[in-house]
Amino acid sequence: MNKQELIGRIKRLDESYLKTEFVLKLIEQLDEPKPVKVPQFVAEYIEYAKNNYWDLQDLFKFIDDEENKNLQRWFYHECEQETLALAWLFGYEVEGEKRYFVKMKGIAKYKNYLVFGEISRTWFFASVGSNDVTFTHTSKELEEAGFGWVFNCEGIEVEEVE
Repeated sequence: MNKQELIGRIKRLDESYLKTEFVLKLIEQLDEPKPVKVPQFVAEYIEYAKNNYWDLQDLFKFIDDEENKNLQRWFYHECEQETLALAWLFGYEVEGEKRYFVKMKGIAKYKNYLVFGEISRTWFFASVGSNDVTFTHTSKELEEAGFGWVFNCEGIEVEEVE
């Protein structure tokens, strides 16, 4: 039931006898906006914006300044402006996109994980504990970077992150 339906039902009630319990039951049936689903990087952007006291206009305006190209692609190319606004206004849930560790088999733990450098913006192999790198990747990120083959390679171990 939406707001207009609720107003219509209340107007049809007998005004001389209005039972509060019945009206409250009608109000409980009123639809509330459901949170939209967004990728993790969008959730992180929204939280960053809230922590910096941005408003909705700032949220839209500063997307062009973001280094995360996935965010820009999602917003502009996938036309998700309305989704971002709804997430800001009514809340959101993070999509359960699977993430993976990718490492070479048979290589010592030193520099055997495929990582993406946050500063260099390049892919390379690094060891656990390296700074300024992303160790987990979605299948989409891997495929877009030309690493889709890792899922079918005997020399590579792909482990789903829980």
